[in-house]
Amino acid sequence: MKKIPVKEAVGSVLCHDITQIIPGVIKDRAFKKGHVIKEEDVPVLLSLGKENIFVWEKKEGYLHENDAAECLRAMTAGQGLTFSEVREGKINFIAERDGLLVINTKLLYEINSLGEIILVTLHNNYPVEKGQKVAGTRVIPLVIEESKIKKAEALVGDEKVVSILPYIPMKVAIVTTGSEVYHGRIKDAFGPVIKTKVEEYGCEVMGQSILPDDENKIAEAVKDWIEQGAEMVICTGGMSVDPDDVTPTAIQKTGAEIVTYGAPVLPGAMMLVAYKGDVPILGLPGCVMYSKRTVFDLVLPRILVKQKLSFADIAAYGHGGLCMECEECRYPNCTFGKGF
Repeated sequence: MKKIPVKEAVGSVLCHDITQIIPGVIKDRAFKKGHVIKEEDVPVLLSLGKENIFVWEKKEGYLHENDAAECLRAMTAGQGLTFSEVREGKINFIAERDGLLVINTKLLYEINSLGEIILVTLHNNYPVEKGQKVAGTRVIPLVIEESKIKKAEALVGDEKVVSILPYIPMKVAIVTTGSEVYHGRIKDAFGPVIKTKVEEYGCEVMGQSILPDDENKIAEAVKDWIEQGAEMVICTGGMSVDPDDVTPTAIQKTGAEIVTYGAPVLPGAMMLVAYKGDVPILGLPGCVMYSKRTVFDLVLPRILVKQKLSFADIAAYGHGGLCMECEECRYPNCTFGKGF
C-alpha cells in the first residue's frame, strides 16, 4: 500500500472499503475497494475523516483482506451455506436451508489461535432457519502474509469447519406405558406433545401403542414397530426409578444397546437413549409433557441429521444443560444446550 493525501488522490484506486458511520442512522460502505477516486469524492472523503488514503501496491507474498476472506470462506465452509459479498474484508455465512448447524469446534479453535485470522460462529448443534446468519470470517490487518493463510489451509485440510446438515424426516412410533393411561383412568397427554414436536421436522407418526407397565409387552411393542418400518421409537412413561416403572428394562429386553439412562440436563435428567441397530429408541421422562423445552428438544434435531449419539455427546450437555425456564421461551435463541 502507498499512503497519499486525499487532495492528491484523484485518479488513484482505493485498496480497501471505506465505511460511513452516522450514529443511529447508517453504517455502510461509502466507497468500495477498487473505486477510482474522482474530484467530487474528495470532500466526501474529508468529511469521513480521511485526510490520507491508501492505494494498493501489490506485493509478492501478501494478500489483501478481501482476497484473504475469500480464501478462508473456501477452506472452512461446508454444505448448506450461501455467502454475503465481501464487505470491509468480511464475509458472512448464511443458512441456505433449515437444518442443524454443525461446527468442528477443534478446528475452529485452532484457526483462531493462528492470530490475525478470525472465524466466528453460532453454537455447535444449533437448529437454524433458511436465511439466518450463522458465521463470519475475516483477517484483522488490511493485508496479511500469504503464508499465514496457507498455514490455515494446511490445518483444515479436507475437513470443513462450518456446515448445515439437512433434517431427514423419519417414521416415528410412540409406545406409551402406564396402567393409569392403559385403563383409561387418565387421558394420555404425551402422544400429542410428541406428535407436534416431530411433525415440526416433517416426521410421520406411524402410530401409538398404549400399554400397561409390563416389560414384556413394552419390549414386544418396540420390536413390532421396528419390524413395521419405524425409524425411531419414542417410549413415554415409566422412566423413573420407582419399582413399577419398567420402561428402561423393557427397552434393554429388545436387545438394544443402551447408550445412557440419565442425562445432565434439566428438565430431562431421566432420559434414556438406545439403539437397536441403526434405529434410535428414546425413553422420555414426564417433564416432556409439560415443560416448553427439555432434553428432547436438544437431541431430536441431532438424531434427524443422522448423528449417532454417544455417551460423550450426552455427558457434554452438563455445561449449558440447565434451562432457565423463562416465562416467554426464546429457544433456541438462549443458553439452553449451548455449552459445548
